[in-house]
Amino acid sequence: MSTWQIIGIILMSACITVLLRALPFLIFNGNKTLPKPVQTLGRYLPPAIMAVLIVYCLKDARGDFLGTGVWQLLAVVVVAVSYKWKHNTFLSILLGTVCYMVLLRIF
Repeated sequence: MSTWQIIGIILMSACITVLLRALPFLIFNGNKTLPKPVQTLGRYLPPAIMAVLIVYCLKDARGDFLGTGVWQLLAVVVVAVSYKWKHNTFLSILLGTVCYMVLLRIF
């Protein structure tokens, strides 16, 4: 590929990304209320994503329970408690990850 083709692909990808990020604001601009399906997704999707991440993280816990499984379970508890406390998905994932990494390095 030539340099111009690579630059064109990068610019096209950037434009598509910006358009996809701006599209919800263009569709739901102003003081309009969100449609019921979008409100339902906003209510149920964060806990569902958390559940999928927890299941994925614990898939190997049985194989090495005393090595890493205990720390994984403790990190899951941190994620669950922090999400229940603050209802902030990003904060919960961050705290759980930090907790798990610290536990792995200490023990």
